[in-house]
Amino acid sequence: MALDPDGTGAAQGWDAKVPPASEIVTVPHTWNIGKYADYEGVAWYFRRFAHPAGHRVELHFGATFYKARVWINGVEAGSHEGGHTEWWVDATPLLRADNLIAVEIDNRPGIATIPGFAMSLRAGDNVWYDWWHYGGVVRNVWLAVTDPVLIRRQHVRSVLAGETGDLTDQVFLENHGTAAVNERVRVELLPPDGSIPIQTAEQNVTVAPGSTTASVKLPSTRVKLWYLDRPNVYRVRASIEGNSIEDNYGFRTIEIRDRHLYLNGERVRLSGMTRHEESPWEGLAESPGTILHDYREMKELQVTLTRPVHYPQHPAILDFADRNGILLIPEIPMWQFNEAQMSDPRVIALAKQMMTEMVESAWNHPAILGWSMCNESETNKPGGRRYFDQMYSLVKDLDPDRYVSYADNQIAYGMADPKINAASAADFVMMNEYLGTWGGPEEGLVPMLEKAGRDYPDKMFIISEFGAAGLFAPDKVAGDELRRHIITTQMEIFRRFDFIGGAVFWCYQDYMSHRNLRPGMTSGEVEMGVVDENRQRYPSFYLWKEENSPAVVDLHWTQAVWQPPSGFTAVIARRGEDSIPSYALLGYRAEWEIRGADGAVISEGRSELPDIGAPQTVTAAWPTTNLRGAKLLFRLRRPTGFVAFEKTLDWWAGLSSGVSVEEMEKRGYQVPAR
Repeated sequence: MALDPDGTGAAQGWDAKVPPASEIVTVPHTWNIGKYADYEGVAWYFRRFAHPAGHRVELHFGATFYKARVWINGVEAGSHEGGHTEWWVDATPLLRADNLIAVEIDNRPGIATIPGFAMSLRAGDNVWYDWWHYGGVVRNVWLAVTDPVLIRRQHVRSVLAGETGDLTDQVFLENHGTAAVNERVRVELLPPDGSIPIQTAEQNVTVAPGSTTASVKLPSTRVKLWYLDRPNVYRVRASIEGNSIEDNYGFRTIEIRDRHLYLNGERVRLSGMTRHEESPWEGLAESPGTILHDYREMKELQVTLTRPVHYPQHPAILDFADRNGILLIPEIPMWQFNEAQMSDPRVIALAKQMMTEMVESAWNHPAILGWSMCNESETNKPGGRRYFDQMYSLVKDLDPDRYVSYADNQIAYGMADPKINAASAADFVMMNEYLGTWGGPEEGLVPMLEKAGRDYPDKMFIISEFGAAGLFAPDKVAGDELRRHIITTQMEIFRRFDFIGGAVFWCYQDYMSHRNLRPGMTSGEVEMGVVDENRQRYPSFYLWKEENSPAVVDLHWTQAVWQPPSGFTAVIARRGEDSIPSYALLGYRAEWEIRGADGAVISEGRSELPDIGAPQTVTAAWPTTNLRGAKLLFRLRRPTGFVAFEKTLDWWAGLSSGVSVEEMEKRGYQVPAR
């Protein structure tokens, strides 16, 4: 890797030779860590490799931020604009026995880049977008050796009748040869628990030079539904001789009706949080290990819904969401654009390209609930409304089965005219609100929601952002106290409004930015997470986890408070539809252990629970010998392995605390009637 601050690398012949000052790096890579942390401009990446002749070869980039040009052996092979989606070039005619790839990348924002200068904020004299400008080859790079005829992608759709699925696969084929070729397309449905296909269909197709599609319908079959706690993920494989692809797929229905969200016919209300793809050790060039760590923590935080962040997501995130029951609303990074930008033909063309790339790469994932067109932009003006209408039409043509929206902040600020604002045309409203900080006094939240409900009387709402930045408090400790206050008070308010189908907290971790910092700072961490940038947990982490448990558990000892406990009783119920979150608890397991004063396990057990609809009761008993000082740890575990509820009862602490009988009852002790 070599920096090119003057932009003269191409003129110096870097497209065909590696400059002597280059540094050795490992891809994926961003240069914006360490000594080049705030470097904005051009840099180059190089790779030498040997390749035997006689094969068709594509060079694929998982993502490059932001503008990229690629040369192979000194000949420009292609270019791409956009930092979060896969692109490729045909390397075949440029290859020889020994090869050099040179990639020029420019991470500078502009008026017509996406993300770009946030011109709706120009009055504040700071038009940086609100996350870091991580330039580089930020996802994997690979060579794909193919035959002239190949399958580029597939679009899987299904119709459910109860638990019987009819599946159709639209297979997109390309012929890079000079003559038509007859192919037999085979489509297979692989079950969640195995690799032997349960349904297969084949179709003959003639593939002329260029591209064509084949629509293959599989026989009806009984299937397991995809659900939040039972995320049954099938695989759909499409193949021709010498080439095949596989994608995740899930059978489920998602509906919005009567201002409510339904999953497989059940009304649900969901919650979660956003997360930037970044860390101090990898930046945007995240490894699977960082992604897995963070999303495991987010499932521990009870996440079932997220608008993940402002840009298309890493494939590992989509796969995790599929397999662990998280519904996603991915977005392209149109952040704080003004009406002029949203009317700019360059911006519109680029936004359409980005949406097409995002939708086509992710449309088979069962975790995708819908698509978001932009964030906090001037959709309440005619040019912004026209932008949304164009994008809405594009996405519905690409993916007719999913919902389309965007993240609106004009409603919360009282600036939106529902006759113009694009929220009236969206399938549901996503509303960012920061009452209690940027948005004004928190006392305004209830009247604002009442007005929003009246202005959009037929729309379901999702609170797509809420939270509190540390800059509104004197230090990190006070900042997290403010976040905990916002979480507790505002979640309770959201629950009261029946048309709110979900709430998404901003955000999981503190992240790098040039905006929203403490006075006097021009760069640093935005303090809005429940963990800091190094993933150290704030107290708000534990509050959010408890606040968003889907279960209500009444847990008591089954012995008088002044006697050693001889057992416990737990009554487990799901939260009702008047709460957020609210969904049926399917396949849960209760686990417990009792420890004596010395910490040794005296008794333990588990109980597989029926699906909770109706409340379920779990009891256990044990000999009372040597149980003074006993502690009970009770957990409710999801079938995916994550803990949905946990609580500890400490018998000795209650006995020796000197608190009132009423307080002991609150702490979980069964006290005889007085």
